[in-house]
Amino acid sequence: ADRQFSAIPVIMLTAKSMEEDKLAGLNSGADDYVTKPFSPRELLARAKALLRRKSPEHAQAPMRAGNVALDPVSCTVMMDEQKIDIGHAEYKLLKFLLAHPERVFSRSQLLDKVWGDHVVIEERTVDVHVLRLRKALKEAESLIKTVRSVGYMLSEK
Repeated sequence: ADRQFSAIPVIMLTAKSMEEDKLAGLNSGADDYVTKPFSPRELLARAKALLRRKSPEHAQAPMRAGNVALDPVSCTVMMDEQKIDIGHAEYKLLKFLLAHPERVFSRSQLLDKVWGDHVVIEERTVDVHVLRLRKALKEAESLIKTVRSVGYMLSEK
């Protein structure tokens, strides 16, 4: 998904009402799923509810560790007040680690929590993304610690 549009709520309007269809729609990124027939008033109420939840007053505050800041509203990462460009996977990984500082996660846990359990990729892929993230963070790379034979953690210690 394009980060530029990731804050826009998506409501699926469809005639498919089977549970599998609803789950597929919601798991693919929809924020709500409405089946036909539906009333315009119901659709309007659902849209307003989604917009309330996505409004700036419900937005997350920037997350920080050392000289690194991640702003979930603008989807930017700053280091020493300079924007750094990282890939989408590295952004999601950093956001997750910043949300859970001082906690060790195995590769398998990171795959499930960051990429989702619907993705089938090798556990060593996590190592590649950690390497890329460390490279992008330059002197702040030491924030991401390797815990031998266990996994990774974010720590300022």
